[in-house]
Amino acid sequence: MKIACVIPARYASTRLPGKPLADIAGKPMIQRVYEQVSKATVPDEVIVATDDQRVFDAVAGFGGTAIMTKADHLTGTDRLAEVAEARPDIDVIINVQGDEPLIAPDLIDSLGDLFRHDGELKMATVGAPLGEAEYNEPSAVKVICNLKGQAMYFSRSLIPYPRNAFVNAPLKHIGIYAYTRDFLLEFAKMEPTPAELTESLEQLRALENGIAIQVIKTDARFIGVDTPEDLAAVNEIFKKQGL
Repeated sequence: MKIACVIPARYASTRLPGKPLADIAGKPMIQRVYEQVSKATVPDEVIVATDDQRVFDAVAGFGGTAIMTKADHLTGTDRLAEVAEARPDIDVIINVQGDEPLIAPDLIDSLGDLFRHDGELKMATVGAPLGEAEYNEPSAVKVICNLKGQAMYFSRSLIPYPRNAFVNAPLKHIGIYAYTRDFLLEFAKMEPTPAELTESLEQLRALENGIAIQVIKTDARFIGVDTPEDLAAVNEIFKKQGL
């Protein structure tokens, strides 16, 4: 089984233009993400999927692997599917966002191992403890799982509704996905579904089509870089670590 980690890196960003090339302690962010992902041992290959020559050149400059993709993709999943279409040798694709320079390598390995041990699995993702301050934040996506650790629903609202005290701590969805190549290509061709359109959460398309999504739980906390403030916070972490 060949496992690849693909990092979509779109140059345009409303809140942080040129985000993949933003400086983090002397290196572009895409390099920081690539280097962190490369610490994982399960993936056989790490690939940046970008729509911009500047990002492609930056990756080539530090010795990484990049693929140019179309600029008109509506979602990151569509960009991943283009890579999957071009690489029939890959069996499983793990998607790490290009703005996650603090991603935990062991989490990537855990996702890959799921597919090595479960031949029926098509899709997996990650959940972390949800803080009380995030209960009513729509940007903090919640996920509720069944007793098998599979997602039952994702929502921007708090789920389940706490009429009684929570039996298990709520989970915050972490946007790291793993798919079999075959399912990723199938998923990209599916029509958007009602709950997906209502919540603006693409992963609901899989659930609404009856596809099980396994959820790995982690206590790790991540800072995705969406704003200049996030970038400053991540810079400070790298500088304190002397990296």
